[in-house]
Amino acid sequence: MTGIVIKLQVNLIDKYKLIPIFFLLVLQFSNAQIIIKGNIVDQNKNPLNSASVILKDSTNKHIITYTITNQEGFYELSIQNPQKTNLSVSSLGYEKQTKEVDASNKFIEVNFLVKEAPLDLDEVLIRAESPIYQSNDTVRIKTKYFSDGTEANVEELLQKIPGLRVDNEGKIMIGNQEIEKLMVDGDDFFEKGYKVLSKNMPAYPIEEVEILKNYSNNRLLRGIEESNKVALNLKLDEKSKRVWFGNINGGYGINEFYELRGNLMNFGKKNKYYFLTNLNNIGYDATGDLNYLIHPIRTDEPASIGDDQQINPLLDLRPLSLNFREDRTNFNNAKLLSLNAIFNPTEKLKIKPLIFLNWDETDFYRNSVEEVNTANADFTNIENYSLRNKKMVTFGKIDLTYNISKTKMLETTTKFNQGDFRDYSNLIFNNTSTIENLNNQNKLFDQKIIYTNKFKDKKVFLLSGRFINEETPNNYKLNRYFYEDLFPESPNANNVAQDLKQKMLYGGIDAHLLNRRKKGKLFELQVGNEFRQDKLSSNFMLLHDEDILNTPDNFQNNTIYQTNDLYIKSKYRFEISDFAIIGKIEFHQFFNKLENTNITENENPFFINPSLGAEWKINNKNKLRLNYSFSSKNSEILDVYDNYVLTSYRSFNRGTGNFNQLQSSSIVFNYELGNWSDRFFANTFLIYSKNYDFFSTASTIQPNFNLTEKILFKDRNFLSFNTKIDYYIKKISSNLKIDLSYSNSGYRNIVNDVEREVRSQNFGYGLELRSGFMGIFNYHLGTKWTTNRIETSFSNSFTNNLSFLDLSFVFNDKIDLSLQTERYEFGNLNENNIYYFLDLDATYKIIKNKLSISATGKNIFDTVNFRNISISDIGTSKTEYRLLPRMLLIKIEYRF
Repeated sequence: MTGIVIKLQVNLIDKYKLIPIFFLLVLQFSNAQIIIKGNIVDQNKNPLNSASVILKDSTNKHIITYTITNQEGFYELSIQNPQKTNLSVSSLGYEKQTKEVDASNKFIEVNFLVKEAPLDLDEVLIRAESPIYQSNDTVRIKTKYFSDGTEANVEELLQKIPGLRVDNEGKIMIGNQEIEKLMVDGDDFFEKGYKVLSKNMPAYPIEEVEILKNYSNNRLLRGIEESNKVALNLKLDEKSKRVWFGNINGGYGINEFYELRGNLMNFGKKNKYYFLTNLNNIGYDATGDLNYLIHPIRTDEPASIGDDQQINPLLDLRPLSLNFREDRTNFNNAKLLSLNAIFNPTEKLKIKPLIFLNWDETDFYRNSVEEVNTANADFTNIENYSLRNKKMVTFGKIDLTYNISKTKMLETTTKFNQGDFRDYSNLIFNNTSTIENLNNQNKLFDQKIIYTNKFKDKKVFLLSGRFINEETPNNYKLNRYFYEDLFPESPNANNVAQDLKQKMLYGGIDAHLLNRRKKGKLFELQVGNEFRQDKLSSNFMLLHDEDILNTPDNFQNNTIYQTNDLYIKSKYRFEISDFAIIGKIEFHQFFNKLENTNITENENPFFINPSLGAEWKINNKNKLRLNYSFSSKNSEILDVYDNYVLTSYRSFNRGTGNFNQLQSSSIVFNYELGNWSDRFFANTFLIYSKNYDFFSTASTIQPNFNLTEKILFKDRNFLSFNTKIDYYIKKISSNLKIDLSYSNSGYRNIVNDVEREVRSQNFGYGLELRSGFMGIFNYHLGTKWTTNRIETSFSNSFTNNLSFLDLSFVFNDKIDLSLQTERYEFGNLNENNIYYFLDLDATYKIIKNKLSISATGKNIFDTVNFRNISISDIGTSKTEYRLLPRMLLIKIEYRF
């Protein structure tokens, strides 16, 4: 959510009273509302579902409000002021009806009995007038009824559509579920990396948004696989099809802040082109998480073999995600170019090439005070840290789809990635100036091929293969020596260095049969083999200037870990009316080989992983799901390497050096009340998991270094609860969201030779209210509290709060204004723990749909830094982050 808190000067109003006062104003406006409701049935008295109900003024020219009927044929509308109106009802296959309604009473009931009619051109026109139309698994939404013209991109447009939500990371959610992909006129450019499209493509050519429920990525699996996936399809207006169009948006402001965006598009019937560029130093991330583009992970889906295979780097200086808006701390200088196309040279062949280039130079500033107070350790470390990261990423992909026939299809995907990263940090650790240098790369080649044969109406056979080659070499240097107590034999060392290389080779093949039987029964059978080989080599050196003095024995690695998984998986879904039982069983025969420093071991474990689930659709408004699973998991490369690796300037980590298999079980309960498109929708998850074996840590913690190794413990438990509630309040034309969460985990570890029990608890509770007024004014406000608690030999906790209030004004066709406000409060800080932010955007349209000028302001209060607190099982850390200064930009946008 994007926002900030308006700071009132001269103590006119206490800041804490802003939100309650605003609620009172909204409720005051709601007192004059008039409710119009009723039922719509056909000639046989059957309720009419998804019929469009539109209320217009007495001239029949302007729409006042609208809705669609539910499954019982019921509708309800609300308006602000008494007036004479026309109420019309339309639905595909039925005659349109209109009634005059004198909306002068507070509650008015208007029922309709509609007659069937043959489908003709007039019917099609009636349906096109509806803001929302549902047909089977597709919901079509006309954007003109929800857009106010202030949306800069697709992401901002989707935020205003009922039932859709965009979170802080740019994930697009329908209800509580992330979408599978974001398409344009039925074609997908970016798969799970759709944020590149949603954050950059302009919103103005989008005429309709389609929500595709029960979506299948493979067209031959539609109606056969059991899918609960959802996808979005953006449909363009006619004037934007088969022509080149786009926009250029440039801005410049104080302190040399700048932004330049460009989009060039052509969406034809046979060929589609989408080129985009973005250059800015205002903290804006135009790509989202690049990993979603390079590694679009899908689980439990046909032909998803190898999607979960990638290298997890051991050493990375880039900061972790903050509990704060990233664009406020992102001192960047980013340049992005993406060239994307879809070609259909024949009716059977589709080719989708993609080239993605991203350059960026980011600065990050952090000061921290870490207080360690645990077993045999009581000290404080002070750190002033500044990091500069330079990166250049070149990513390419080409998808080929060849439709051999109506029932046979061949798909191939070829990907390559070359990432070059240069990190330089200037660190003052306990008054000692220190410099870090890290040069690392990511090289990836990924080839996937899928053959699909729908050999019978409800039977499909898939054969898929995958080959991946990935490596991440890096070179690290530290110009100081903090390890005198760790390596007393090298007193003359004055700097250290480490060469680290991780490499993965993967190959897999999978045969999958799906057989959809009568009455919803589904049988699946998979047979396959996955091979993975990991190589991890590290060379840690103690130096005096450029001369190598020592390469400590327990700090060198040369590990080769090889696994081969031969498996059979079977799944059966059995349905009786509205009740379903899902049984699944997997057989895995592993052939593992581990080489650690010239010592070779082999083992061949055999696993059986069963699961049993049930689904009960009590009625159209109530659904229950319950699942139990037991699993055995093989160790990974980061679990089995045997010597220490330097993972930060004062941290060393190592694995167990041995084979290990981990066993666990879990229970998942889910209850849904209503549907995401209903006026009321609630979704609750309860998860409990038990790890019979788990990897914990044994740590040696000293002021200048930490040694951490993985060890095997028994019995760890985890409990998680989450519920989300959406309710549309018609009286104030606003949508209320409530989010409640709780998690509790218990585990053991060892710190400085003392074994300890650790209990971690997290609480979250928040609410949001977003208006959908038809006038010049709309609001979005909310608040969220998060509480973290750690209990071990000591107990510690803190509570943070984020509140926001966003206001938007569309004064006329030419002028609009939006204000976003935020208030942060961080617990356990004695002072400077409350922070306020204000952003604004004002736009003047010089030539409608052609030329506009705007003013953008960020961090108007010019807050220089913010501080927060984090807790762990060894102590607390208070951290201060530097923020981008106040920025004011003048922007010009030209559409062509």
